[in-house]
Amino acid sequence: MHDSSNIAEKFKSGQTVFSVEFFPPKNEEGARQILRTAKRLSGLRPDYVSITYGAGGSTRERTIEYGDLLKDIFDYEVMPHLTCLGNSREEILSILSRFESAGFSNIMALRGDPPKGETCFTPHPDGFKYASELIAFIKDKHPNFGIGCAGYPEKHPEAATLDGDIENLKKKIDAGAGFIVTQMFFDNSHYFRFVEKCAAAGIDKPVIAGILPALSLKQVQNFKSMCSTEIPDELVAKLEKAATDEDARKIGLEWAEGQIMELCAANVPGVHLYILNRAESALKLSHLLRKS
Repeated sequence: MHDSSNIAEKFKSGQTVFSVEFFPPKNEEGARQILRTAKRLSGLRPDYVSITYGAGGSTRERTIEYGDLLKDIFDYEVMPHLTCLGNSREEILSILSRFESAGFSNIMALRGDPPKGETCFTPHPDGFKYASELIAFIKDKHPNFGIGCAGYPEKHPEAATLDGDIENLKKKIDAGAGFIVTQMFFDNSHYFRFVEKCAAAGIDKPVIAGILPALSLKQVQNFKSMCSTEIPDELVAKLEKAATDEDARKIGLEWAEGQIMELCAANVPGVHLYILNRAESALKLSHLLRKS
């Protein structure tokens, strides 16, 4: 088993860092699915994997449990997510101690989305309102953790402007985040514009491109409503013509492949695949991200 290390160090090689995201299972079948996928992907040797943290901390225990399994069984470098939502400072300290005891060296620090059915973020009375505050707290209490944060190439849905959103992102970097993982996007021009604006704002940390291989038109439309992500007309038209679910998945995979080819040609620091606990897309796209 390898020794866990700060993910930010991986970007110094100059090669595109490859990572995938898992989410904790909700039931027994979901548990089998994440373990099957983790096993199938283990031969790809992603540079790291992340595991999400449910709204309001609803999957807190499973995040730790399955993060541990991904690390101990499959020898992945695991970065668990941690959110402000639903956590007091004392609870966050306890979670950080558990992360450290479990051997994790990195954290994806997020504000967190409101629980299902709610539209407004309400911080814990003794917690944090912003991800930048959480990052500063982690750095103060556990300075050895590497910290990732989120970026929104098309701006956060609650932000008035992209420039204003990048100002908030700069606060996360100044607080101690070592790299940025973007929300999914389907038009690379948004990513390249975002990177330019980040540099102009004085952000000098790696910006990892978050890519989702689409599964269906309904799926991407749902993400558009949740994340304000633009869906290119060409992709919509292709998905509308899909006769079967398999056709739609093939279209989504080909679109993601085109995005990744352009991103790798531009020598982006990293590509993070939102695989939804499915192995197929990562297996088929890995040849673009793993140079032989």
